[in-house]
Amino acid sequence: MGNTNPQHLDSSHTGTVYTRSQGLYTVHTDDGAIVTCTASSAFYKELEGWFDQSASTNIRRKVKKVREIRQVDPVAIGDRVEFVDAGSPERGLITGILPRRSKLSRMEPGLERREQIIVSNVDQMIPVISARHPYPRWHLLDRYLATAEEAGIPVVICITKMDLADRDSVLEDEIATYRKIGYRVLLTSAESDTGIASMRGIDAMRRVLRRKVSVVMGISGVGKSTLLNAIQPGLGARVKAISEITGKGRHTTTQLQLYPLEGGGGVIDTPGMKMFGLWHIEPAELALYFREMKPYVGTCKFGLDCTHIHEPGCSVLVAVDAGMITHRRYESYVYLRDHLDPEY
Repeated sequence: MGNTNPQHLDSSHTGTVYTRSQGLYTVHTDDGAIVTCTASSAFYKELEGWFDQSASTNIRRKVKKVREIRQVDPVAIGDRVEFVDAGSPERGLITGILPRRSKLSRMEPGLERREQIIVSNVDQMIPVISARHPYPRWHLLDRYLATAEEAGIPVVICITKMDLADRDSVLEDEIATYRKIGYRVLLTSAESDTGIASMRGIDAMRRVLRRKVSVVMGISGVGKSTLLNAIQPGLGARVKAISEITGKGRHTTTQLQLYPLEGGGGVIDTPGMKMFGLWHIEPAELALYFREMKPYVGTCKFGLDCTHIHEPGCSVLVAVDAGMITHRRYESYVYLRDHLDPEY
């Protein structure tokens, strides 16, 4: 979860990164100021060297070469940073990143094994899926959940457009499954027959978001803007404007923003990103991030070497047959195990 601190200056200030775009970062300082910053070039380089101990009282490090770091952007939305003034009170230079208590990252598409940290220091993840239009993509939800489990980030699942569900038994079964394995699921709807939105579940969602930093996940069309507008008037429109800019590029991730909430806390949308995470998870680890499968890991005939797919004496397969693990969630595990590559 580490830190990068190329230099430390006594005159440095601290703040939180709210936006990043094309190498510029908007930092909200602890005393309420807003400063536009760039990042020190030292973040992008790593020194390789050796220590000269020829004189016991003068140990020096000699630089052999400078190596570019394998990271797309060292500064993430939500980072707590140190910065120094850069010519004016409104401009700054980020010189250090304070230790992160959480992070979500992915491999930058098209580049070889370079980490891109999407957000950091979030208190919870809110995956948003719709009951209809578009239909739920359960495999994608399970990918979100596995990513959150690996990062140790709490999750609250939000299902929108429940007014369109019309007693859908499949949807009801899936909701029951996620609740049974320990996830909180909030159901929301917006009925606008009279031109006035009548919201259900919004008060509960507002309470969930209050005084916490939440990262909101969900594909286009699931109703995030409507949901956020109901929570705080005008917020959804601001998020949608950034989402439309970001969505124009297939792999654009520069237009990210932390939006403050009136009751405290904030939300971070992740527009244009259908999938992320899992790229650094080994196939043998994946079962640990499915809550209902985790208790069985290591109890199979072949122990930790079991793939939970075809081996005899597999405790997970026995649990699936016994109904302790649903077939649909198990199929999601198999699918994700076969498609850990982030391009899928």
